[in-house]
Amino acid sequence: MFTELSEKLEATFARLRGRGVLTDADIKDGLREVRRVLLEADVSFQLTGEFLARVEKRAVGVTQLKSVSPAQQLVKIVYDELTLMLGERKEGLKLSSVPPTVVLMVGLQGSGKTTTSAKLARKLKAEGKATRLVAADVYRPAAIDQLETLGRDLQVPVYADRGTQDVVKIAKAGIEQGKKERDRVVIIDTAGRTQIDDEMMQELRRVKEAVQPDEILLVADGMTGQDAVRIAQGFNDAIGVTGVILTKMDGDARGGAALSIYGVTKKPIKYIGVGEKPDALEEFHPDRMAGRILQQGDVLTLVEKAQGAFDADEAKRMEKKIKKEGMDLQDFLSAMKQMEKLGSMQNILKMLPGVNSKVLAQASKVDPKRMKHLEAIVLSMTAQERKKPELLNGSRRARVAKGSGRPVSEVNRLLEQFREMQKMMKRMAVKR
Repeated sequence: MFTELSEKLEATFARLRGRGVLTDADIKDGLREVRRVLLEADVSFQLTGEFLARVEKRAVGVTQLKSVSPAQQLVKIVYDELTLMLGERKEGLKLSSVPPTVVLMVGLQGSGKTTTSAKLARKLKAEGKATRLVAADVYRPAAIDQLETLGRDLQVPVYADRGTQDVVKIAKAGIEQGKKERDRVVIIDTAGRTQIDDEMMQELRRVKEAVQPDEILLVADGMTGQDAVRIAQGFNDAIGVTGVILTKMDGDARGGAALSIYGVTKKPIKYIGVGEKPDALEEFHPDRMAGRILQQGDVLTLVEKAQGAFDADEAKRMEKKIKKEGMDLQDFLSAMKQMEKLGSMQNILKMLPGVNSKVLAQASKVDPKRMKHLEAIVLSMTAQERKKPELLNGSRRARVAKGSGRPVSEVNRLLEQFREMQKMMKRMAVKR
């Protein structure tokens, strides 16, 4: 997401930084390059023009600054305006004071609406909000089955009625069920179409009128660029959406949809889908996303991910055990598994400042099954070997390699990584 856009913007600003003293002509040239980069990223032509007009207006006199580098000040102005373009501030789900909060999910077929409904339900459940899914897509074959399967996997209740095709009746009954069970949120998954049509919108209007939803969230495919913006406009004009969820933003999307949707519709992006896993749904923070685009990182989101992924009790147990007995290979494996919950190495690196495409390219070469291989190696050792890795001589390593189905070189590499982590733990203990 935004990788190409980030690289090109960084290259533009790097050229300006390298000049030491900026002239007004340098800034105009730089902004001309920014314009080209934004248009290549599929950002709306009109929005690009408005964006650059605001940046240029604020950049007047930036060359006279003494306390701050003019190039740095220009980056700050671009950051501020990008944040404004993306929505200015985070806007989460608006919860009703009288439960349940009703969320109507709408969108075209293939945007990932049903999966996103389940992801949102999982996220709300993890926040302590009892959530129910309602299967109101009665047209797509196996849509109800898909939602029920997702709900079962996530332990989220699903209301479905295969005895009727009356979508309004299903939606109302699902909400009544939610009231009886004292659910905090009810998410209604509606049918998608291959294109925006009057019949589809009429049905959504009837559902909206009948259930009076607190939120109408449009699920749009972030890979479709300006088409996503056009679709958002169409849905907003027809039924009045309250927010947008952009899916597939972990791919090679150029970013035009994310950068244009708010500017065109004035409807906030509330969440973004960043992967296929059930937990791959992030709250959208315009300021943090602007930081990612300008390669300033997004450490706050990384910290929040860590807080959500790490088991606090397990961390305390491990810390106590390591202080008393030192770290063994079982502890090492547990620590690696905790890290794995944060997501792929690529996704973690994207949130760190200054990480460029070369570093990300290297990270992409890491085998996604690496954790399974590490686990196989550790579990092929005896309990005594895990506790005292120094026992692992050449013949024992060969036995472990054979038992795990991995080469001896991988066993050696794991033991080397373990020794490095041991040293790091000792240094941390000394500092405390």
